[in-house]
Amino acid sequence: MKHLESFSTIYQRACERKGGEISLESLLSPVCTVEQLVQIPEHRLLSELSKKVFQSGFIWRIVELKWPAYEQAFFNFEPMKVLMLSPEQLQVRANDPALIRHQKKTQAIYDNALMMNHFRLDQGGLSQLISDWPEDNIIGLWALLKAKGTRLGGNTGPYFLRSIGKPTFLLTNDIKDYFKSQKLIDYGFTSQSGLKQVQGVFNTWQQESGRDLSTLSRILAMSVGDNRV
Repeated sequence: MKHLESFSTIYQRACERKGGEISLESLLSPVCTVEQLVQIPEHRLLSELSKKVFQSGFIWRIVELKWPAYEQAFFNFEPMKVLMLSPEQLQVRANDPALIRHQKKTQAIYDNALMMNHFRLDQGGLSQLISDWPEDNIIGLWALLKAKGTRLGGNTGPYFLRSIGKPTFLLTNDIKDYFKSQKLIDYGFTSQSGLKQVQGVFNTWQQESGRDLSTLSRILAMSVGDNRV
């Protein structure tokens, strides 16, 4: 593994690329506190999670435009109401021209409502689970969502966490290119060994800077490549 750059060096490079410290800081988005995360209602979690499932491999803007129709079709994403849908009712929604015709992603809404019900019974709820999860093992939360949920592998789970304000890094092309060019990873990005290496690097930068994982990830992306943050 090559010598690890200090985060102060990365930060300075990002400032130079973005027109200075004030300009760079204006491009960063705040994350939620533990107290804010635990208060997110379940129906908002299910809505955001489902949106990220549909946006995976699809045009995000189209999903956003159709999402009000999804809110109506799926009872504002109240998990217990979603779980009352019959297979026939789910099929009707999967074929609805006002929505996106995708059987497996439509089924994932139901399956992930079931996952949330499981977490409510065993973990005090998905909001509680997410808010309590330590940043220094965020890849463990990625793995749990993938294992317990439906279609939450790859970047889908991480994008969901980022969208609700849970600090997480993302494996965008810029981030992956940086790790490869700096020889900071010896395995694939989909392997547990590779993910542990990436987590370890971000943990080091977090200890140095005091920044959250989302901010570290964004600044790194803006210091290199095409700024896929």
